[in-house]
Amino acid sequence: MKNIAILGSTGSIGKSALDVVSKFPDRFRIVGLAAGRNITLLIKQIEQFRPETVAVSDENTYKTLKSQIPDLKFQNMEILFGTEGISRVAAMPDADIVISSIVGSAGLLPTIAAIKAGKVIALANKETLVMAGDLVMSSVKEYGATLLPVDSEHSAIFQCIKGYEKYSIKKIILTASGGPFAGKTIEELEKVSPESALKHPNWSMGRKITIDSATLMNKGLEVIEAHYLFGLPPEKIDVLIHPQSIVHSIVEFIDGSYIAQLSKPDMKGPIAYALSYPERLYDVVEPIDWESLSGLTFQKPDHRTFPCLSLAYSALKTGGTMPAVLNASNEIAVAAFLDGIIGFNRIPVIIKKVMDSHKLQPADDIGVILEADRWAREDTLKEINK
Repeated sequence: MKNIAILGSTGSIGKSALDVVSKFPDRFRIVGLAAGRNITLLIKQIEQFRPETVAVSDENTYKTLKSQIPDLKFQNMEILFGTEGISRVAAMPDADIVISSIVGSAGLLPTIAAIKAGKVIALANKETLVMAGDLVMSSVKEYGATLLPVDSEHSAIFQCIKGYEKYSIKKIILTASGGPFAGKTIEELEKVSPESALKHPNWSMGRKITIDSATLMNKGLEVIEAHYLFGLPPEKIDVLIHPQSIVHSIVEFIDGSYIAQLSKPDMKGPIAYALSYPERLYDVVEPIDWESLSGLTFQKPDHRTFPCLSLAYSALKTGGTMPAVLNASNEIAVAAFLDGIIGFNRIPVIIKKVMDSHKLQPADDIGVILEADRWAREDTLKEINK
């Protein structure tokens, strides 16, 4: 029996993780849940899984949750709030695996808390490595923690390289669906609405990550994450547009052979693999009907139409605090697009302006990284308001 704590339990990854746990009650038990402000769903999760500890994002949500939880029914459950409270869930002594799936930079400090507690971490929060990759990976070694990737692309790479030495890898290729605007020109995207950008053809995800998929920033963040997870330089990390989302990533070896991981697009697959690793669980994802597939196609991404991908490569090559600035600026710009304040094509323009004005620093201290994050958010808002 493995004890599981989930950071971001009411998000898309958290809900899928709880689906997996509920199907294998003899294998997994929930001991901790951390969520944002979706109290209605969180209460349902509490009633079903009976965790020992729960944390929410802020004090007002905490007070509301406390008022809605019958004290006698859950009198042994500890309820916490804020970054400190979520970090305590991440470091719970009873937790064998911590699923880190809080969206955005808010997941950084709780994930570091799990690392310092020496946990096995099923990592779905890519921003942790984007913002503080060197610091995080050195901490993983220092505290004896383990990172298991949950993003479908990184899970695929992880599965494909298992048993092979790094020197035998020529390149890894992350696949991208292309989102709802695959094949469009930059001119065609000038007046697209948030509603159309949120209509992802293959995946069911949260609002922010769905927009990131539409701009290809999500793939850019995954390139940065892959660099730290697998220790490969940017020139050995490639991206291909694959609209069918069946091939989740590919590894090219030095002898000219390739290994790919394929499945239907369903996040329960990589989540289950991380939870059960090194074993596999039965019947997690619906099998592929090979005879019904009309074909698997691949093409290079259009960097002119989707410049966010190039910006991510640039941030990775620049290093230091630049990836944290890229991430923070993107979060603010995406929120502004979703609120109807800026157009879709303005997202990368604003991010580039913020990156160009940033005074680079070494990302060897969490305080420096968080200050770069704060500055980038503030500067992005200034650009948006111009």
